[in-house]
Amino acid sequence: MLNKWKPFSFLAKPHFCSLLSSLTFFKPSVSVARLVEEEPSLSHSPKDPVSEILSGLKKMGFRRFLAGDYFRNVVLSLDQLQVDKIINSLRVESPDFAVVFFDLMRNEYWFRHSRFSRFVVAHVLAGQRRHKELRFVVEQMLKEEGSGSAPSLCELLLNGFRDWDQKSLVWDMLAFVYSRFEMVHDALYVLAKMKDLKLRASILTYNSLLYNLRHAYIMWDVYNEIKVAGATQSKQTNSIVIDGLCSQSKLQDAVSFLRETEAKGLGPSVVSLNTIMSRYCKLGFTDVAKSFFCMMLKYGLLPDVYSYNILIHGLCIAGSMEEALEFTSDMEKHGVEPDIVTYNILMKGFDLLGQMGGAWMVIQRMLDKGLNPDVVTYMMLICGHCQNGNVEEGLKLQEEMLSRGFQLSALSYSVLLSSLCKIGQVHEALVLFYEMENHGVEPDHITYSILIHGLCKQGEVQSALLLYKEMCSKSIPPNSHSAGAILLSLCKNGMVLEARMYFDSLVMNDSAHDIVLYNIMIDGYVKHGNLEEAVELYRLITEKGITPTTVTFNSLIYGFCKRRNFTEARRLMETIGLLGLEPTAVTYTTLMNAYCKNGNLRCMMELLQEMHANCIRPTHVTYTVIIKGLCKQQKLQEAVQLLEDMRIKGLNPDQVTYNTIIQCFCKARNIKTAFKLLNEMWLNNLEPTPVTYSILINGLCVYGNLKDANKLLISLHEQNIKLTRVGYTQIIKAHCMKGDVHCAFTFFHLMMEMGFEISIKDYTALINRLCKRCLITEAQQFFSIMLFHGISPDQEICEALLNAYQQCGDIISGYQMLALTIKAGLLPRR
Repeated sequence: MLNKWKPFSFLAKPHFCSLLSSLTFFKPSVSVARLVEEEPSLSHSPKDPVSEILSGLKKMGFRRFLAGDYFRNVVLSLDQLQVDKIINSLRVESPDFAVVFFDLMRNEYWFRHSRFSRFVVAHVLAGQRRHKELRFVVEQMLKEEGSGSAPSLCELLLNGFRDWDQKSLVWDMLAFVYSRFEMVHDALYVLAKMKDLKLRASILTYNSLLYNLRHAYIMWDVYNEIKVAGATQSKQTNSIVIDGLCSQSKLQDAVSFLRETEAKGLGPSVVSLNTIMSRYCKLGFTDVAKSFFCMMLKYGLLPDVYSYNILIHGLCIAGSMEEALEFTSDMEKHGVEPDIVTYNILMKGFDLLGQMGGAWMVIQRMLDKGLNPDVVTYMMLICGHCQNGNVEEGLKLQEEMLSRGFQLSALSYSVLLSSLCKIGQVHEALVLFYEMENHGVEPDHITYSILIHGLCKQGEVQSALLLYKEMCSKSIPPNSHSAGAILLSLCKNGMVLEARMYFDSLVMNDSAHDIVLYNIMIDGYVKHGNLEEAVELYRLITEKGITPTTVTFNSLIYGFCKRRNFTEARRLMETIGLLGLEPTAVTYTTLMNAYCKNGNLRCMMELLQEMHANCIRPTHVTYTVIIKGLCKQQKLQEAVQLLEDMRIKGLNPDQVTYNTIIQCFCKARNIKTAFKLLNEMWLNNLEPTPVTYSILINGLCVYGNLKDANKLLISLHEQNIKLTRVGYTQIIKAHCMKGDVHCAFTFFHLMMEMGFEISIKDYTALINRLCKRCLITEAQQFFSIMLFHGISPDQEICEALLNAYQQCGDIISGYQMLALTIKAGLLPRR
């Protein structure tokens, strides 16, 4: 079969002209006319082009013949077998000609040589010790042959080249290149054949194979083969073995091997010690790593920049920045210049500590040394500023990168986008996202997921859906994170019907294999009271053969607990174990909370004992539920004791836990203990929430001293500590009940100043209380404020004022109020 190639005039290439001019069979002194006469005729097809080419080369000389018209035309019809014959014949007469002809056919005419020709030339090059060219020829062959070609190539070498000189070098190069190309099985096959033929492989070949197998135990088989074969081990051999042991997490074995080689007179190399140091640093044993650094100096080895960088990196990760900087100075004293990697490592250390000032100090040092920041430098600065919440500085650095010609990766943009979304600047993140595309950076599923999640958190579900469709249109496979964010947002916003439609579309597109999506949908149904649909979806999971998780059952248990169907909730809990799953603290706490609300303290405590028996550690939420249950039973001292038990067990009570127990003490009229618990919160570095203070104010208003409530609220206001809206309404209502309208007005205006929205219910409660105490004038004042703020009266307010006017005998005001009531479309009840 004829081979097709692209014909080029090799004479146009100077390097071939010079090479060919030095290679001739003989240098005939003939005229141009004689040359034309001697050139084979082109009028007929040659019967044997191989013979004619070889004859022409002899008669005319190598360069002249290959430049002639005859060769340039006949070369197009040559097949692999004919080229094999030419190259083999040239090898016998002049090996250099065989190599030149081989290169000419490949480089100038794009001829695809046979395996035979390649091995012929390989043997020629091996004989001339032209190792670089030999490797190139073998590499080209193996690139075409690919993995699994060793048996057929070895068979050709055995049958066609058994008695050739330099065969050992060719076999060795074949094994070496297979290993370099990571075709390990082929390399091992060649070595096995070499062993049968009693051919010795070089240490370079063994080292290459060792390197590829360093992550596997078979590495030792190769190492033992080196010893059996009697190949002289090099320091590189030992370095590879040490690297392999370290990568296999056999650090002690690596150290032992180092000592063994030392005993045999093979001292450690810088590479070996660097490998061991690196591993110890990764494990956090920087001090041990430093001892190997000292060993390096003891053996008279000069640490390189990599040696220093390993230790500096270990110190930075450990947070020992001062020592890391000292090592950097030590580098320079010993003539080792810190490189860009050194400075990037130092910057990373400062970033981890959140010390951006230190990072900029490193940048300045780097610039003083004439080194310019690279992409990694900028990335770390951007990450550092974003982690510290300084997104604006991160965006400035991004602009600087672009102005200096650096191309940001999708990961760099993802960091900025995530930071913008975290601080609620989702629209700014979208602008940056489209800028990213304009700069030629293709977004990936992570980029889209960040934006979709950000939009969902802001409640912009429709925008998130559009972005999701855009992602799918670009054939970027969505992940459960992006789909889950949309589904979760729809459910949280009460759009359960829309969530189900979206979920069904995922099922239709075969994108809902992940149980996480089913769990979100089930939880959405449960939270919005549609337990039946949740159960139906659970049945669908089992029909499809999708394995539910404990989270699936937790949601269903919560749903049945809301319905007070404890029997079904317990049955589901048993099903968790039957499926080989483990109930979690959330599972138990959900059921315990339901029993607590139902007043069933016995069942709640039984579940706690079951948790302990199953070695499931209660969380602070579990204990909060138990405390709430104890408080309901007026077992306040037991609740306080449980608070202490939590700390002993390493669990820190949170604000909800304290709020629960403080509220119980307030209801028990034990205000003193309630405030003692407040102080305890501060002592344990737990900042009380506005709910905490509202509970205390309510306790003082209802069960304590109203003056103390006034003092507490004013004190909090002066300290700029925010209260809940309920905190203000409670104290205002209390003052209205006491008839202290002045204080009620004061706190009412204070509440408005704080920006709280006063609802119709708040006005109704105030006016009702004032009317009951016959404080009509004051009630009218509140009524006027309400109308001034554009709030229309309701039936209850109108009737309260009408009844008050009637009781006080204020007939005129009563008629005016009646007219206003009728005008508002509110007819008084009879």
